[in-house]
Amino acid sequence: MRGGAAIRVLLADDEHLIRGALAALLALEDDLAIVAEAASGPEALAMARAHRPDVAVLDLQMPGADGVRVAASLRESVPECRTMIVTSYGRPGHLKRALAAGVRGFVPKTASAEQLAEIIRTVHGGSRYVDPELAADAISAGDSPLSAREAELLELAADGAPVAEIARKASLTQGTVRNYLSAAAAKLGAENRHTAARMARERGWI
Repeated sequence: MRGGAAIRVLLADDEHLIRGALAALLALEDDLAIVAEAASGPEALAMARAHRPDVAVLDLQMPGADGVRVAASLRESVPECRTMIVTSYGRPGHLKRALAAGVRGFVPKTASAEQLAEIIRTVHGGSRYVDPELAADAISAGDSPLSAREAELLELAADGAPVAEIARKASLTQGTVRNYLSAAAAKLGAENRHTAARMARERGWI
């Protein structure tokens, strides 16, 4: 045991096999204790509030709420819990959103269990870890040109929802939604909202 009590870890990933394998591997580390597991964003929040872990290891893409939204919520409701994102989708916009939400670690799923264990220790100790390649990509990509509202509406449009449905979900008029989506498409140089949504998603801006 390193320096007393084990680091209490929450693992959240909607892929059961990956989560189970990771839990088994991390449990081999004598200074780490897996205190809870979750398969969705809401479940991760509930487990964190119930078990008060030291570090939450969150998958970026989860049903209900993504890892960044979970991290932002935990910053308010379980402030002593440090958060880190493990993802297959290491796009620049995701990294910037994560850092803005107070995430302390951003790691690709290609990392080994040994590397992940060491990063958990780093994050728990108060330091930050960002995969160097992801950091370089984020710097070169620049900031999103989209406003918060444009990004929100593009995200609603990303799965092909009609304007009427987007307007209802966003509590806006259809005309206002069309204006925002047209502005977003123009900023991205896209011919329509569907292409704009795809481009924004590929860059991690939504």
